[in-house]
Amino acid sequence: MNIFKDWVSRLKKGHMLSIIGIAFLIIAILGVILYRSRSEIKQTSENTYNMAFYELVDYVGNVETYLAKSLISTTPEHGAETLTHLWREANMAQTYLARLPIETQELENTQKFLNQVSDYSYSLSRKNIYNEALGDEDLKNLKELHSYSIELENTLNQLSEDINSGRIEWNELTKKGAKAFAQEVSTPSEDGFSSLEENFHEYSGLIYDGAFSEHLTSQEKKGLTGEDISEEEARNILNGFLEGKEVKEITSSGLSENATIPAYDFTVTTNNDEIISISISQKGGHIIYMNYNRDVNSENLSYEEADAKGVQYLEEKGFSNMKSTYYLKQEGVMTINYAYSQDNVTIYPDLIKVKVALDNGEIMGMETTGYLNNHTTRDLSGVKITMDEAKKTLNSELKIESEGLAVIPTEWQSEILCYEFKGKVDDTEFLVYINAENGREEDILVIKDTPNGILTM
Repeated sequence: MNIFKDWVSRLKKGHMLSIIGIAFLIIAILGVILYRSRSEIKQTSENTYNMAFYELVDYVGNVETYLAKSLISTTPEHGAETLTHLWREANMAQTYLARLPIETQELENTQKFLNQVSDYSYSLSRKNIYNEALGDEDLKNLKELHSYSIELENTLNQLSEDINSGRIEWNELTKKGAKAFAQEVSTPSEDGFSSLEENFHEYSGLIYDGAFSEHLTSQEKKGLTGEDISEEEARNILNGFLEGKEVKEITSSGLSENATIPAYDFTVTTNNDEIISISISQKGGHIIYMNYNRDVNSENLSYEEADAKGVQYLEEKGFSNMKSTYYLKQEGVMTINYAYSQDNVTIYPDLIKVKVALDNGEIMGMETTGYLNNHTTRDLSGVKITMDEAKKTLNSELKIESEGLAVIPTEWQSEILCYEFKGKVDDTEFLVYINAENGREEDILVIKDTPNGILTM
């Protein structure tokens, strides 16, 4: 006790007691500020997730309504309008479902259902636009989709009650993240959302022919082949992309598990203090992204020379049969888009971008996401009309400069085999895509030849 009194007495003499008191007061104030800040952040997150969920509920309700309407529509004109509304509402439902703090694989069938409603309704609306009535198989599929939409709507309404009562908490889902669902321990929040998937465990998806069939709308990364690799194996692959560089340091950011393609991310510093960012996929060890920047003070290479450098680089890295399409030039660097070519058919979804320095032809970057997501060998046997028959659809004013076959992507994550016609009307250059199966006009792009490159709009 005397020792404690002596210690306090010494603190008083040195005015230390006041200093310690002030320090404790500051710590307490900081604690309150941090607590409030954390509470505000938590509340903001809760509000964001609540908004996304209730928007999802509304859009799913609209999906059910429009599916019901589509079953009794008798005219192609009204059917097209209803199906277009259905396509839009299903798309928006997918958007808000993706904003919830739940990993994609946990709601795989629910997402698959909404995706197919969107794609299928668009496909049928195209039929109606061309004055074709829906067949018995179409109506059967719509009826099946409608029955599942009722189940989804009922489940979401129950979840809405659970959220309002506090049984489900977004914070629980956010904290646990993806790994929580793989663990044996569950929470009311997890159990609530697992009921969504229970309703869809028997949903195998529609099996139907055409541009929007299931194998095209799946989320499978078709070009991502091989087994999972370790970080050390990824580092060895990375070294192959650093040939000719004097490396000072390689820093790893670890595995990005929640990325579209899970990848090991590295930052490389060279002896010249260049900073190079590189991502290597966990599955198969594919290069996803490589980029660095430096000043390019002269332009010594033409487009053709830069293209040749890009093609050579891609072949060295294992990407063969790549064909340059369009490019953009900025500050002495040319970014060229390359599409895969199969049997002289341009496969636009299999896209790789390459950055070429125009002073010395150095490759300063590449990005392969499109290729890794989509690359596979296509069945190109769907051509049912001739080139001459396809030309009958074209505007008579179009002066054709080139023609060929191409696979084009759609915003609905599908692909269409088309005849591609490049031509001019007056001084404007166009690309026109005519469906090679039915002769329908699928898309028109305007080609812009700008001082910085050739772009399409």
